Amino acid sequence: MSDFEKFFSKKESELSERFIEEGYIITKVENISMLNAIQEFVSRCAASHLNQELNEPVDFLNSAHRFLKIEQLNALRLHVIEAVNSEDWFRAGYFNLAQNLLETIVGNELVMQAKVGLSIQLPQDDSSLLPVHADVWSGDSPFEVVVWLPLVDCFGTKTMFLLPPGPTRDLHARFKEFEHDTSEHIYKSIESQLSWIKIDYGEVLIFNQNLPHGNRINDEPESRWSMNCRFKSVFSPYRDKKLGEFFKPITLRAASRIGLKYQYPEIR
Repeated sequence: MSDFEKFFSKKESELSERFIEEGYIITKVENISMLNAIQEFVSRCAASHLNQELNEPVDFLNSAHRFLKIEQLNALRLHVIEAVNSEDWFRAGYFNLAQNLLETIVGNELVMQAKVGLSIQLPQDDSSLLPVHADVWSGDSPFEVVVWLPLVDCFGTKTMFLLPPGPTRDLHARFKEFEHDTSEHIYKSIESQLSWIKIDYGEVLIFNQNLPHGNRINDEPESRWSMNCRFKSVFSPYRDKKLGEFFKPITLRAASRIGLKYQYPEIR
């Protein structure tokens, strides 16, 4: 038994090992009422922006491609992102959806991305693709995780893919081979090893953003709407995305707040 296991509960140890070995965890959201409120707010905001009637939020989101043109997509996405992040309740509500799991995987003194992101992927739309990448390759801290929240059921190509830790280590070992290649060459070399994340509305995904991930053209007959937000331990190392700029503290404990403000007395 390792020292870590001595201090963790059995459940914490199991979740930690799962995250390390598989690179992600899917679980039920911890507050379904909050999830429903987020889904409804996003749906109403989008419907208003597009001058569409809203009946059932899930039907509206799944069928968005019927009335949403690709050239309208980015303006709508930015409008909804701005609106939902402006709500006082939203960021705390988003955190509460996965709070216990975050505290197990990351810690209980956390920073949160200042603005939660939104992805909309219409069927057959090649303008919203996220080529294979790992966030840490482009300036993110390796201590970050992503909380990925589907606002509709996500499956098949209406979801994201993730390369498991073992194949990621193999890819890193031969990474120099791709020095002059595109991300598509990398994708083709790992395609058979990818995990395609099947996740239903009412569930939330936390994944290791050090692992290559992305999406492909959505070949399903429904639109995908998902939200994403990075979290990390407040005292873990930062890279390009800095505290106070990209990240904001959300759960700084009393002793840490006291310590950060403490000034040693001058001795003359």
